[in-house]
Amino acid sequence: MNTNNLTQTKFIVLVSLFFVLFYNYTFFTNTLTVYPLEYKNSGFLLSLSVILTTFIILLLTLVSSKWTTKPIVIILFLISSLSSYFMNTYHIIIDANMITNIMQTNIDESMDLLTVKQFLYFFIFGILPAFWVYKSDINYRSFKSEIISKIKVIVIALIIIASCLFVFSKHYTSFFREHKSLRYATNPTYWIYSIGKYIDMTLHSGKVIVKPIGLDAKIVTKPDEPKKLVIMVVGEALRADHFSLNGYKRETNPKLSKKDIINFSNTYSCGTSTAVSVPCMFSIFGKDNYSYKKGISNENVLDILRHSQEVSILWRDNNSDSKGVALRVEYENYRTAEKNTICDKNECRDEGMLVGLDDYIAQQKNKNILIILHQMGNHGPSYYKRYPKDFEKFTPICKTNQLENCTQEEISNAYDNAILYTDYFLAKVIDFLKKYDSRYKSAIIYMSDHGESLGENGIYLHGLPYFMAPDAQIHVGFLMWFGNKMKEEIDTEKIEKNSSLKYTHNNLFHTLLGIFNVQVKVYEKEMDITTP
Repeated sequence: MNTNNLTQTKFIVLVSLFFVLFYNYTFFTNTLTVYPLEYKNSGFLLSLSVILTTFIILLLTLVSSKWTTKPIVIILFLISSLSSYFMNTYHIIIDANMITNIMQTNIDESMDLLTVKQFLYFFIFGILPAFWVYKSDINYRSFKSEIISKIKVIVIALIIIASCLFVFSKHYTSFFREHKSLRYATNPTYWIYSIGKYIDMTLHSGKVIVKPIGLDAKIVTKPDEPKKLVIMVVGEALRADHFSLNGYKRETNPKLSKKDIINFSNTYSCGTSTAVSVPCMFSIFGKDNYSYKKGISNENVLDILRHSQEVSILWRDNNSDSKGVALRVEYENYRTAEKNTICDKNECRDEGMLVGLDDYIAQQKNKNILIILHQMGNHGPSYYKRYPKDFEKFTPICKTNQLENCTQEEISNAYDNAILYTDYFLAKVIDFLKKYDSRYKSAIIYMSDHGESLGENGIYLHGLPYFMAPDAQIHVGFLMWFGNKMKEEIDTEKIEKNSSLKYTHNNLFHTLLGIFNVQVKVYEKEMDITTP
């Protein structure tokens, strides 16, 4: 392409056309499923392309100048190439929550996502176009001429957009009202909007002042009553329909099925990602009222237990981190061999978090104890790394992080093998607690943060906006186990009877308070699963 004597306006038009033609495959594919390529839709589909191109021209015109045009376009090409890769490959939506996930992803998780295909996307659709921009010879006119040109472009762009909306108003009414999820795949416009939204909810929050809650908390028990010892296991990406406890065709829970556990088959998550679900499940707000700002500016249920001054709390993490939940309690990182003694060439294992807990419990004299174990669990896309070789029961497996190159059976096999390891780990946690059954009222709570898509309808991993997420991403694994002394206090028969009722992450906050007999104003008995 001849790049000599390009005016800034022509340059912006070429770039905008390039974005629409080469970075919006997912958008147009999704749109064609709703508005098939038929004669009655042809004009609307053409106008949609025109509006998207014109809108990008409008945005670039507003920020263009002799000093900003090239740097901005280069950055847009580089980021859009990666955005395009993840949307085309995994059907991921780059919204504000996904930006939050990206910002909180550690280096190990990032490396787990790297593929040859991703590099090719970045090189072909990122590096090469960016190099073209860098080498382009843009003919910048005088300041006055550029301003006049900008005004003309803006006016023409607005007229074109308005005309398309008017002529095809019937189509656009359904497009914006009934199919708003379609525009979430526009590239680069939607990820730009998402970054703006992320900045608004984080950087513009000002100094974070954490509001205390539950300062009136006190534990009501008899003086001679045994203390409580509770282990809460926060699961990772475990969807309920792959639990054989819930009727799944494969035996993925061979050990738990032999334990005296209560399985809750109808439980739904707060969000579709760890960054949302983990802080939400420990917060007072629940799914409908939770937001990132509320999460970082209000204490959670661990703080209320801490305020009682009668509960020792330890958070051990074999995942990314606690997402802010454990900022004010004792926290230990078990992702490396420095702490975790059970590691192999792939990663450190969840069962390593149990090592040394006996010493911790022995140090907590005359205290109730809550231990949170945050699993690596079924973290994708490299499910084959999530379990030791001994647990590779279902074969053949997907041995790559490029899930699109595997069959759905291979992906499910690797994913189910990871569940087998979680089954083993949870059974081991139960056996660990049984040792303390004569001294403590003991219990285990297992709850996964979100589910996972395994290629159904071409969707992989998790993180879709909640309203459009498939059941696989929000229907999660959840179970409880109670020791003999705890059963003297809690009516497990009634809990078992109600185990098929619909529960959500919202119940965890009040259930933890109820298990520890915390008397506090914010406690809602009807939300406590242990008091049915």
